[in-house]
Amino acid sequence: MKGGVFVTGTDTDIGKTVASAALVRGLDAAYWKPVQTGLDEVPEGDTGTVRHLAELPADRIVPPVHAYRAPLAPDQAAALEGAAVPLDDFALPDRDRPLVVEGAGGLLVPLDDIHLMIDLAACLGLPVVLVARTGLGTINHTLLSLEALARRDLPLAGVVLMGDDRPANRAAIEHFGDAPVLGRIPPLDPLTPAAVADAASRLDMPEQVR
Repeated sequence: MKGGVFVTGTDTDIGKTVASAALVRGLDAAYWKPVQTGLDEVPEGDTGTVRHLAELPADRIVPPVHAYRAPLAPDQAAALEGAAVPLDDFALPDRDRPLVVEGAGGLLVPLDDIHLMIDLAACLGLPVVLVARTGLGTINHTLLSLEALARRDLPLAGVVLMGDDRPANRAAIEHFGDAPVLGRIPPLDPLTPAAVADAASRLDMPEQVR
């Protein structure tokens, strides 16, 4: 099987899905969102968004294992439907190309009453791409997330920054987090497949995935 990355964020609504679409483009990868919540708000979920933005054929989409209607953490969304999200439901699918796996929320979002999203990342064993904002507050949030990864000895592929250019914040993340920044995706307006393709061309794709 080919390599891949696990995409997570320093917070919810951080830009993980746009970053995932850009990584899919740049790596010529397949895409998998193992746990999807919020289908009441976005019926096709992040899978539909990435399929559109990365212009993916159906055979490069791995469907979610669990999908729930409420826009909540996986454990809460599942509980509302009388379900659960056990960690042993997940295993990397067979594939002939790199795989971009997008987590739900941040690293310490609960999957169930025992496991967190970071446990799913560890279970899948892929290097992690951490998506972070460029603006105020990002240094603290990013360094905390990097510390959580380091404490569990999870490999880091790099950080993708989302937003306007803030060189000092980037430098602090690289210095204090000892973390490679793969690049920055500026605000994309309009958010189109062409804009995502251009953003992908400006990122340094993780070498261990190629």
